[in-house]
Amino acid sequence: MANDREILREVWEGKLPVCFKLDPDEVVELQQPDPFYLMVPRLSYFPLVTDKVRKHFIKYVSSDTQEHEMWLEYSAQPMKWHFPIGVLYDSMVDSDHEALPWVITVHFDKFPETQIYRFSNKETVESYFMACLKEADVLKHRGQIASNMQKKDHNQLWLGLQNDKFDQFWAVNRKLMEVSGENDYFKYIPFRCYIEDGYRQKLVKPVGDDGKRKTLNDLLNELFPDKDNVTAKIHGMIPPLETPLQWMSEHLSYPDNFLHLCIV
Repeated sequence: MANDREILREVWEGKLPVCFKLDPDEVVELQQPDPFYLMVPRLSYFPLVTDKVRKHFIKYVSSDTQEHEMWLEYSAQPMKWHFPIGVLYDSMVDSDHEALPWVITVHFDKFPETQIYRFSNKETVESYFMACLKEADVLKHRGQIASNMQKKDHNQLWLGLQNDKFDQFWAVNRKLMEVSGENDYFKYIPFRCYIEDGYRQKLVKPVGDDGKRKTLNDLLNELFPDKDNVTAKIHGMIPPLETPLQWMSEHLSYPDNFLHLCIV
């Protein structure tokens, strides 16, 4: 199982400074509202951290749109709330040329129905998160761990993520990171590779037919056989290509137990 607690905690504590600005075309007051600044966890989802953003801007928009669902935009692109915040940043922002804080535009009007999903409430986010976590467990353990957990374990995972509580979350998540049998690795590595406006995934084992442990380079070669020098970023860093996939899955996965790799 994941055994380097310092790395797990460093990943968990990754934050991004964000400057939220209301779309000026939606402001009905004479005075433009001040931007709203937040430090947001990379591992979380925007619907879990933007309650204060909504409260800050709601009084500046038309009463007709105050009950509308708030949505976010960066660089003229609606932001997919079901992607973790760190994934959105790593896939959308050229961090070498754009300074922090990350400036995001807030909208209450003209929801882009064809580009992003609605989230009616935080229960929607929870359902999506748990579905991803169970999918990851099917890949790693044939679904045996998550299905044997009690409801209170699922609740503890969710509340640990929602409330940014490392110890609360990992007290349960460590069960999902355990390996069984003599081989000491997962059946498949849960991962998603983000490229352009979506992601790719396939079944990739952590070891080859020759019994050797596969690396990040092996995964990228399997996924992009016709491309050379593919670079993947996760948690704002570019891991060495020789990093073993099993180790990455145990230590660098997001809370949904997937490796979210952004191709840069």
